[in-house]
Amino acid sequence: MKGIVKSFVTISALSSLVVAPLFLNAGQASAQTQKGTDASYIGAGVAGGVTNGGQVGQDAQFGGNVSGRLKLGPTPFSARTQILFSDQTTAIIPQVSVDAPIAKGTNVFLGAGYSFVEANGKQTPLGDRDGVALTAGVESEVAKNFLIYSNATVGMKTYQNSPASAVSIQGGLGYRFR
Repeated sequence: MKGIVKSFVTISALSSLVVAPLFLNAGQASAQTQKGTDASYIGAGVAGGVTNGGQVGQDAQFGGNVSGRLKLGPTPFSARTQILFSDQTTAIIPQVSVDAPIAKGTNVFLGAGYSFVEANGKQTPLGDRDGVALTAGVESEVAKNFLIYSNATVGMKTYQNSPASAVSIQGGLGYRFR
């Protein structure tokens, strides 16, 4: 379990580096008091599995993602959904997250939910069976109504016939609808 948590933290830190250049621009706007983003959005991008289940046919998968965030009022919570797909099947991951503003238009978030694989035994970027999913990520507004997002998701024991947990990294471009 310690290895999974250590891997999760490492991958989360690396995925956060994807948007590090945004923080340079945030420093220029630090005189403004509003931090974070309250955007509700839907986006699409890439997803890449970085682990395998140790069994034949349980290789890391590359695919795509569709992600959405619905900000839950003035609270620090959001309802999120990730859909991770490969050429074999899809994992649907509804989650609830806690969001923390770190710069103008930029949040980090931690989420928990459950991954539902449409066709158990078929590979997605997050394994080949249902399981608990934990996510850490960052999202930042880059232009009017557009955001970029990146996150790492750990699927707990989401490989069939294996105690292994799956790790996937996602990133993409979102469109603000609220």
